[in-house]
Amino acid sequence: MRILLVTLLFIFQSSYTYSQNLDSLLTAAKEIKNDSVRIRTFNKIGFSYIFNDSDKALQVITEGKTQAKESGFNFGLAELTNTHGIYMDVTGKSDSAKYYFTKALDLSHEHNFKNIEVMCINNLGMFHWNRSEYDDALRFFFDALRMNDAIGDEKQSHTYLNNIGLIYQEMNLNEKALSYHEKALKIREEHNLENDQITSLNNIGINLKDLGRIDEAIMTYKKGLVIAKRTNNLIEYYRLLDNLANAYNENNNYDLAIKTYLQALDKPEGFESDEASELSTYSNLTALYNEINEPQTALGYAEKGFKLIQKYPQIKANSGDLNLNTAESYYMLRNFKKAREHTHKFRILKDSIFSEKNAQAIADLEVKYDTEKKEKEILIQRAELAEHKLTIQKQNYQLYGVVCLAIVLGLIGYLFFNQQKLKNKQLKKENELKDALIKIETQNKLQEQRLRISRDLHDNIGAQLTFIISSIDNLKYGFDIKDETLNKRLESISNFTSETIYELRDTIWAMNKEEITIEDLILRITNYKDKARFASQEIEFNINVSSKVDIEKSFSSVTGIGIHRVVQEAVHNAIKHAKATKIEISIDKPKNYKLSIIDNGKGFDLNTIEKGNGLTNMKKRVNDLGGEFSIDSKLNEGTIISLTFPN
Repeated sequence: MRILLVTLLFIFQSSYTYSQNLDSLLTAAKEIKNDSVRIRTFNKIGFSYIFNDSDKALQVITEGKTQAKESGFNFGLAELTNTHGIYMDVTGKSDSAKYYFTKALDLSHEHNFKNIEVMCINNLGMFHWNRSEYDDALRFFFDALRMNDAIGDEKQSHTYLNNIGLIYQEMNLNEKALSYHEKALKIREEHNLENDQITSLNNIGINLKDLGRIDEAIMTYKKGLVIAKRTNNLIEYYRLLDNLANAYNENNNYDLAIKTYLQALDKPEGFESDEASELSTYSNLTALYNEINEPQTALGYAEKGFKLIQKYPQIKANSGDLNLNTAESYYMLRNFKKAREHTHKFRILKDSIFSEKNAQAIADLEVKYDTEKKEKEILIQRAELAEHKLTIQKQNYQLYGVVCLAIVLGLIGYLFFNQQKLKNKQLKKENELKDALIKIETQNKLQEQRLRISRDLHDNIGAQLTFIISSIDNLKYGFDIKDETLNKRLESISNFTSETIYELRDTIWAMNKEEITIEDLILRITNYKDKARFASQEIEFNINVSSKVDIEKSFSSVTGIGIHRVVQEAVHNAIKHAKATKIEISIDKPKNYKLSIIDNGKGFDLNTIEKGNGLTNMKKRVNDLGGEFSIDSKLNEGTIISLTFPN
């Protein structure tokens, strides 16, 4: 949760300590006669309860909102609604948090409560930051900064400048991040906000180090340490020490780095340290001692790290680097069994993190699917009920007609029959119109769902596949791997992952289209030119389209991606297996639409060749799509693969 206590305390300008007896304060608050004072006191007490009794916090916030509505005190209602959003954020209900922040923002805007409005905008920025939606987070933080400047509260602008800097920092835009952290520091120095100055100096040091300005980073960390020690801010003091040690390590000053790491670990008794940060320090020491060729000493610190994990199992997810550094130590000591064990643990941990993210993405898609399925069932039930009512109504009319036919003259019966016929015709038209509207609505919802799924595939699975390639490259360049078999295996995994990304993009391309035209296929097939030239500069790749072909002719997205896959497989076989130097893709329309892939490769004897999965899969895919598949190949003369589809 990125809404830190420092940021949250800003919401109320007056200080409020948690050591007070909140229950007694709540009892006293209920006796206050002045509505505005009582309701704002409820707000402060409810805010304090959030961090030690969330159930009581919700009761107090709800009661305060009720009293604010009854008394018409809109300022207090806006404050309490914003606090309600903070409660939801702290308790992990992020979607509800966004609802209350937005509601508080609308209420503040309606009544021109500028100070609350800027708080709500900042909190909405935090909401999007928590979801890694950096563009939206930046937009809200910049809005908060502009509004704060309009209010004229220069002192408070340091909060928004700092938040903007942290967003740029997470986006690895270190130059931009550094600029905003320096602006925040300047304001914090002008107003003597020493604890905030420490935070700024730490952030500035991190960005200077990432920019390669190590000496400047070291000076910045030391300046922060002086202030932290003077103000007895031990949490930031030890964070600064750890970062300072990282800078020394980056500068190859190993002795000073070790000394500083040990200082960062030497915390006073009773100090509540950050276990994850302490684990990182042990991992850094292990890596450092490996760097200076002291693997036995490195294993001593690795052992301390693993003991810390046993004591605090919740930090196990952060143990990947420690396992990797420990494996390196054992490799250096030629204890290959232990090295492989820790390498395996590292791989399992990374796979677990990858699987959890995939499982969460899939779970989200399943929830969306189940929700839409239930909504569709409700619509069907309503349609059946309406149809049943219509049937009953029709039966009643028929009964009335029989009674009237027995009582009135034939002429009156004839007129009634015509009237009934007209009504039935009208009902039929209305039902046809309703069916058409339902069909259109269903198609729109299906298209929206396809777009959402394609975005999820691109943002989640695509990003994770890219992460795998990046991780393999880091392993290859970060470690001097002598094993050629392992190098080839890593290269094979990287190539397979890249191919998977291309196939994923093709799938997303097809999902985003209801229909795929021949022109779309031609443009997609044109991309094969680059792949063919990448395989060999000597390959000649041509696409010929007959004048008889209507390039606006469209297929369903399923048929279109099927054709695309078959062409892709045929071109791949011509390059990889047939060793072709010339590949031609021809699209013609003698009677039906015909697409041919012609190569001058080494070919094969159709009577003796054992058909593999590739040819079998291509034929099955075309047949499943309602087309015809044929192949003509002669040894040393090339191969022609043809796909025929009806008009």
